[in-house]
Amino acid sequence: MNGATIPIEAKTISVAFFTNNASLAPPTLAQNFTEKLRDMVSQQTSLALIKQNGDLSFEGYISDYNVAPVAIQSSDKAGSNRLTIVVNVKYFNKFDVTKNFEQTFSRFADYSSSQSLSSNESALIQEINRQLTEDIFNKAFNNW
Repeated sequence: MNGATIPIEAKTISVAFFTNNASLAPPTLAQNFTEKLRDMVSQQTSLALIKQNGDLSFEGYISDYNVAPVAIQSSDKAGSNRLTIVVNVKYFNKFDVTKNFEQTFSRFADYSSSQSLSSNESALIQEINRQLTEDIFNKAFNNW
């Protein structure tokens, strides 16, 4: 359980498909993020994962996906680029509405400007999704 605070009466959890509302995101981003969050709640809790109407539930959407230069070096050239993903999450707890929340979560990963986004994108997304799902899980179950 990893110290997670879950209501004793809760038996099920649902994670709705997170839609992709970010204009430049790859088509698989929403599916990858949703599956990562589902995997986390399945592995870190004893709750049964169901399609909808769980005792506890998550829903939301990916609101932003962008790349921006960071670490500007000489001649106004970026030393690295930053991929940022932003997710809007709604969490519902049927047993304690004071635990419900709607919050935006944002994480990023940097990569060298001498490399292309396409050569790093899969690994960057995987790392960002890991960080985002940990943040969301901790907010919902560890009172962070």
